[in-house]
Amino acid sequence: MAIIKSLRGFTPAFGKDCFLADTAVVVGDVIMGDSCSIWFNSVIRGDVHYIRMGNKVNVQDGAIIHCTYKKAPTEIGNNVSIAHNAIIHGCTIHDNVLIGMGAIVMDHAVVHSNSIIAAGALVLENTIVESGSVYAGVPAKKVKEINPELVVGQINRIADSYIMYAGWYQEGK
Repeated sequence: MAIIKSLRGFTPAFGKDCFLADTAVVVGDVIMGDSCSIWFNSVIRGDVHYIRMGNKVNVQDGAIIHCTYKKAPTEIGNNVSIAHNAIIHGCTIHDNVLIGMGAIVMDHAVVHSNSIIAAGALVLENTIVESGSVYAGVPAKKVKEINPELVVGQINRIADSYIMYAGWYQEGK
């Protein structure tokens, strides 16, 4: 069973139809919307600032979401996929975003809607990721514009798939 821990007077809150894997950890001032999934060995730690997540967010295996004490909360929009072993720290991620495997998004960065952060990318502090772009590299830089087919073919497909995967685990309830 997932570890859900109250801390400093804050208890995590979950929307409807959320899935938390057995080894997921959610602590403190965390509020997530509907149809979210938090996968194995992922950690969402709202101990030093707040974390807000919209609807249809998936936090894949080993990903970490955290903040900076009194300085940088984390805000995540709707239809966002945070892939395996990514680190999201004290930043803002808007709607329809894919954060690739092993990517890192640092404090005060803003990832605008309909964007992809490539696997292994490092989005430095205060970086503004343009809407409709792919950012890649260390440090991450814009490498191309996203065409509408990529939004449907990658961003929406992955987010929708994780709702389906979560359903497989919830069928046995």
